[in-house]
Amino acid sequence: MIATNDRSYYIGASDTKYVIGNWKTKTFENWWLEKLGIRKNHFQNKYTLAGTNYEHKILDFIDSEKKDLQVIKGRLRVNIDGFTKGKIQEVKTYNYEKGFNLSKDYINQCQIEMYAFDTTDCEIVAYGLEEKDYDNYFRNIDEKRLSKYQIEYDKDFVNITYLPRYNYLEKCLEKGSFPTEEEYETYRKN
Repeated sequence: MIATNDRSYYIGASDTKYVIGNWKTKTFENWWLEKLGIRKNHFQNKYTLAGTNYEHKILDFIDSEKKDLQVIKGRLRVNIDGFTKGKIQEVKTYNYEKGFNLSKDYINQCQIEMYAFDTTDCEIVAYGLEEKDYDNYFRNIDEKRLSKYQIEYDKDFVNITYLPRYNYLEKCLEKGSFPTEEEYETYRKN
């Protein structure tokens, strides 16, 4: 559970899709303005609130040893949900009726969490929420709606795909400038 909603001036593991994605979109522009502290994002709904409120219950249910850890490396600020015996536990909730989608974004987020926490062990702990869960955060965790997915560390993704782009964005963030693909290509070659 994140203590503050202020996501400015730092890039998080959940931001990986923006770091490696298309920088010429309105979505990226809005995200970057949030990173610069110019724009605030206060979005929440019953789904995000339920996910936040069930997170610790799920971690308690699986006997997670530590919760809500953070590492800062330069402008990379990575928060993880749980940590047990060197393994990161990333909690994801979803609509149980629709099923869980182990998305590439989730896998990539885990890659950066492992990089930041200097481990090669991460699992996504997925928990399916029923309609009643969105209105009542006091329901017990149902083991049949819980699943785990081991994520293998991909050092090529981290070192070749992610870090060069992150390093450039870190420089842009420190300068307060807007990144461009063209400038990145020049930066990468030097």
